[in-house]
Amino acid sequence: MANNGILISGAGIAGPALAYWLREQGFAVTIVERAPAPRPGGQTVDLRGAGRTVIERMGLMERARAESVDQRGLALVDGAGRTTARMPADSFGGEGIVSEIEILRGDLARLLYEATLPDTEYLYDDTITHLDQDADGVTVTFEKAAPRRFGLVVGADGPHSVVRALAFGPESECVRPLGLYTAWFTATGLDLDLDGWYLMHNAPGGLVASARPGRLPGELKAGFSFRTAEPLVYDRRDTAAQRALVAERFARVGWETPRLLRAMHTATDFFFDSMGQVRLDRWSRGRVVLLGDAGYCATPLTGLGTSLALVGAYVLAGELGAAGGDHRRALGRYDTVLRPFVDQAQELPPGGASGYAPSGRLGIRLRDLSMRSMTRWPLRNLLAAQFAKAGGIALPEYALAEGAATASVR
Repeated sequence: MANNGILISGAGIAGPALAYWLREQGFAVTIVERAPAPRPGGQTVDLRGAGRTVIERMGLMERARAESVDQRGLALVDGAGRTTARMPADSFGGEGIVSEIEILRGDLARLLYEATLPDTEYLYDDTITHLDQDADGVTVTFEKAAPRRFGLVVGADGPHSVVRALAFGPESECVRPLGLYTAWFTATGLDLDLDGWYLMHNAPGGLVASARPGRLPGELKAGFSFRTAEPLVYDRRDTAAQRALVAERFARVGWETPRLLRAMHTATDFFFDSMGQVRLDRWSRGRVVLLGDAGYCATPLTGLGTSLALVGAYVLAGELGAAGGDHRRALGRYDTVLRPFVDQAQELPPGGASGYAPSGRLGIRLRDLSMRSMTRWPLRNLLAAQFAKAGGIALPEYALAEGAATASVR
């Protein structure tokens, strides 16, 4: 049952990006994914800084631009729908809160998935249930497929990573919660004119309602976020209870919230989750390594999650190739090269969760004021440093393999 190939758990952004670069380094790659098929749609993600450079090196930038969502920027609105502050998309050289290139998560995942074909094996509708490491490899037990042997296992399966739980321990020891919960969904059939803007409404109690343009006509990408003093206990599989929880929280909020709540109850892609940062002293244990949100989730508040996934994939594959498949050497270099970029990216914007979702009316007014001042000194310099983090790594140039997959992990 010997196999020196590499198994990746997760077919979102990080997993297929890693598969692409691993194939370029000559490794055989298998991806296992819990979902039954590639997942379309989702919310928009940013292509910025070094993440954008990785997409360019993959030759996918032209296609990414063609499928990007046209957005004019971020606008804050009050309960009557009046604009209180704006930040255009071209602010800070296109690297502001809404970046120059925003693409639906599902569209970017599809571009990456297609770039891995036909040389990557996909196991959909399955997941890992057990990992048994020894000196020569990892025996992987799946929920459905027969056990198989791999030289390396990569957890690219998000902040609630199965691989991380199996190899590193319980989520409570790896994730720092922010006391912030968010629901995302697609709303259709609403006569809500956004005029190309990502509209956001703050209400007392740390509540945030938002709507932004989708890629398709008549499609809105909506969200509800709220802060809590104590962690919520809820069933992650019970979406009906999650919808009810959100509806109760936002029952008395103004703006377009009542219509967005009605759309939420019929949305087919409703998703609810807590926000937290994954903080680990190391991203590998033996022949198991973590990538993207599984290892160093920065949360959507930073706008750098996609960049971290793309850059991490590029560096991990490159270091495995440079080390000739020596996993100990490669994983050590992966940490050395990437850690400063991750540490910087995980620094939250000024105010953190409370800056995004102020608790009281005064906090909301101050947030509006700060937004109006962001393009002027001294806030401009402070924010420019925050947005510049997306490019805070000099990407190495890695030599690529020639011909068919021949590399092995040792």
